[in-house]
Amino acid sequence: MRGELIIFATRSMEEYAERVAYEMQTFPDFYGKGYNTHIRGKLRTVSFADGELEVEVHTSIRGKDVFLFASSGRNGLGLTVEQNKLELYHAIDAIRRAQPGRITLFEPFCTSSRSDRTTRRNSVGFWIHYKTLTSLGVDHIITYQLHSDKSKTVVDPSVCAIDDVPGSPLIMEYITDNFIRKPSVLNETVRSEWLFCSVDAGGENAARQYARAFGTKLMIAHKQRNYDKTNSVEAINLLTDTEIAGKEVWIVDDMIDTAGSVFTLAQELKKRGVGRTNMAVIHPVFSDPAIERLRRLNEEGMLDRLIVSDTLDCSEELREELPFLQVVSSARLSAEIVMRLHEEQSLSPFFDEFDPQHYLSNLKLFL
Repeated sequence: MRGELIIFATRSMEEYAERVAYEMQTFPDFYGKGYNTHIRGKLRTVSFADGELEVEVHTSIRGKDVFLFASSGRNGLGLTVEQNKLELYHAIDAIRRAQPGRITLFEPFCTSSRSDRTTRRNSVGFWIHYKTLTSLGVDHIITYQLHSDKSKTVVDPSVCAIDDVPGSPLIMEYITDNFIRKPSVLNETVRSEWLFCSVDAGGENAARQYARAFGTKLMIAHKQRNYDKTNSVEAINLLTDTEIAGKEVWIVDDMIDTAGSVFTLAQELKKRGVGRTNMAVIHPVFSDPAIERLRRLNEEGMLDRLIVSDTLDCSEELREELPFLQVVSSARLSAEIVMRLHEEQSLSPFFDEFDPQHYLSNLKLFL
């Protein structure tokens, strides 16, 4: 085990870090292993009149195992991406100056992972972010489902390791618990009546994972973009060898941003006569006009359920605007990851594929 554990958070992740700390203290072996009950550290952000800021560490951390929770995405305080990133960099600098034993950055949603194309004459956001983090002294980065695997090609593990933990098993477990519940439903209904569909060709692997796990057919949506405009979709073609009329379709992706792709796709599915359309994504980015588009799809009967995780803030106001939205908590999973890392245990179990048949069989043993 490393030095004493301490958990910090930037302002955008304070509530999330509190939930993670609470979950850790509910584990049966938490107190038996001698954990300090005061595992939450305190940071203070000071803003100057000209817009500059400083972050102060108000907890002694010399030699300790520090976990910093941070996010640059949507948050309850209304802080922008730029403000959050600046605060994150200042927080790491302040923590490093306080001489901890180790710094692990836990960034459930890494906003800069979308900027990962290295073949064009443009800046590469993930590379800039990673380089800044490592130069400031981060030892390890944990995140959930980067937008693309190629982001990790910039990582030098001898300088700073990264663990990109899959978020899809969390969503699959929720779907199994709430919409399947029994092995008989999985075998007799899901495998014959459900289809999993990618939002685009790039999301084929994600959709294939769901289809393989639940034993269903796969459908791929191929979208034609207007590359003169960002976040724009002109048309969508559906690639499948299965009749989709009357089926229950689950659109899956790693994130939903402006909802432009799913808006066009859901309309196309409705034209094809699908029985029900649901969507499951990990990161609810919800940039404008996503809320308006999603609400319209639901009101017009083209989207029944939207399942997301809480890697970005989903306020009560947001949930009221989207009453069909269901949010899956990742706090307990994050707590398990923190404890395993702190105790120098393997993270391999978090990379295993989810098996609903095995999961439901194990649940039956405890009923």
